[in-house]
Amino acid sequence: MARTALAPHATPPDLIRNFCIIAHIDHGKSTLADRMLQKTGVVDARAMRAQYLDRMDIERERGITIKSQAVRMPWAVEDAAGALTTYALNMIDTPGHVDFTYEVSRSLAACEGAVLLVDAAQGIEAQTLANLYLAMENDLTIIPVLNKIDLPAAQPEKYAEELAKLIGGEPEDCLRVSGKTGEGVEPLLDTIVAQIPAPTGDANAPARAMIFDSVYDTYRGVVTYVRVVDGNLNPREKIVMMSTRATHELLEIGVISPEPMPSKGLGVGEVGYLITGVKDVRQSRVGDTVTNASKPASKDLGGYRDPKPMVFSGLYPIDGSDYPDLREALDKLKLNDAALVYEPETSAALGFGFRCGFLGLLHLEIVRERLEREFGLDLISTQPNVVYDVTMDDGKQVHVTNPSEYPDGKIREVSEPIVRATILAPSEFVGAIMELCQQKRGALRGMDYLSEDRVEMRYTLPLAEIVFDFFDQLKSRTRGYASLDYEPDGDQVADLVKVEILLQGETVDAFSAIVHKDKAYAYGVMMAGKLKDLIPRQQFEVPIQAAIGSRIIARENIRAIRKDVLAKCYGGDISRKRKLLEKQKEGKKRMKMVGRVEVPQEAFVAALSSDGDKGKKGS
Repeated sequence: MARTALAPHATPPDLIRNFCIIAHIDHGKSTLADRMLQKTGVVDARAMRAQYLDRMDIERERGITIKSQAVRMPWAVEDAAGALTTYALNMIDTPGHVDFTYEVSRSLAACEGAVLLVDAAQGIEAQTLANLYLAMENDLTIIPVLNKIDLPAAQPEKYAEELAKLIGGEPEDCLRVSGKTGEGVEPLLDTIVAQIPAPTGDANAPARAMIFDSVYDTYRGVVTYVRVVDGNLNPREKIVMMSTRATHELLEIGVISPEPMPSKGLGVGEVGYLITGVKDVRQSRVGDTVTNASKPASKDLGGYRDPKPMVFSGLYPIDGSDYPDLREALDKLKLNDAALVYEPETSAALGFGFRCGFLGLLHLEIVRERLEREFGLDLISTQPNVVYDVTMDDGKQVHVTNPSEYPDGKIREVSEPIVRATILAPSEFVGAIMELCQQKRGALRGMDYLSEDRVEMRYTLPLAEIVFDFFDQLKSRTRGYASLDYEPDGDQVADLVKVEILLQGETVDAFSAIVHKDKAYAYGVMMAGKLKDLIPRQQFEVPIQAAIGSRIIARENIRAIRKDVLAKCYGGDISRKRKLLEKQKEGKKRMKMVGRVEVPQEAFVAALSSDGDKGKKGS
């Protein structure tokens, strides 16, 4: 089949197909995208590399997609008369991890169809369902595809039935492809052209284009990715961002195929990029509408739902003088990652830093790693925690994002965020999963068998219980077979307390934590033991206590460093030795009254840092 290059001017809407690939993590989205790039000829064999669209080092090292990537491909289809028509396919490769669902939701808004990919050896998993429901909410045409049919363990017939039952169709409608060998990719491209509707919009109306992503380029400033809905955008014309009212001149406009290619403009339904030379990252907001300055649209397209941070953690530079660099780095990263939320905060122990909101633990870890790699910063991240709402006895409400903000005085109730979790696993592990969820204060909402050996379990769980090591435990109890997806489900009142750590009777705010009453004792014992090992011995004895209010729940002692005052007493009366020991004891008592415990920076870093390996894997 002949392939032709796309013309560098606007393509008629009826020859455009906008689609994205959605799936659970590790089901082969990026590999299938690689084969599509090769089959359509936009990447030649010499330039080809695995996971071509994963541009970041971290993505390639971990084998996961973090950023959605848009690419335009030509595909010629032969009609009944034998004539070739070349279509422009705009594909968006999306992440599969639950933490990056926000990236997926933005990509779906720029498409008319979605390729739902399922691993023929693993079947439907939790994130498959979550992404499918997102696509259905956006009224997209869904093409079911079974990938990895070349694997010896593949069971395409079995999973085609599951998939057909899920989306309401026939098992034979599920296309079978192999992203690795390229088998079935050409029929899939033909199906995309045949089934996905062409974009609709008014070519003569004032221009309206939705910003669905943006990146920061050191040399060219902000590069904005848009999907044109109405009208057209042309180079060298003035454009307006409708929410900020900022006006810019379009220096360059073009399509990504898969490297940026300048064009003579973008028309209805096209996906491309704009460069305005703007260096201020706050002027190009994801979800904003772009229009012409000379003939502006009266109504914007309505943005995306703002992402709600689920996990909060403090990010502090190890060297205090790096604080301005950290602020600038976060500003630039925010452009690449619209779900990142941050505000300045100070800590008595760690100095100046930022309180950052993340969509989950993997998101936290990726952001921290990107800040350290891309901007050369050395950072400490504090223990992840969630947001609590505290109601005082007098009815006053306090919003707590950090344990140090927890109010003193009489508290009527504390509410914590909860999530609706969906767990998919082989049915033999139902008992182990139930036991784990009960330990984590979960409540079973329902349970369905997708087939005789696969079960879907729905739980309500407190977010604080699952942000740390829930997923690791779930994987180990189910031999790696279970998959997890969750979404916020409001707040619930819980029996929560603040555990404070006291050094020599003085509270050290940085070590406080808000935990469930039943787990307070365990946290107190763990933290006191940790600090006993980390804080160096002083000239006097130092008690480390964990307390809830005024009640001490755990204690450890750091023994004093003592000079051997009895060294010069060889033989002689016991009263002589006793007198010297009493004298030393008096000296230690006086020293304790004036002495202050110095906690070294390393102790703060070790006690506050979230353990490196927790939550590494994605769900």
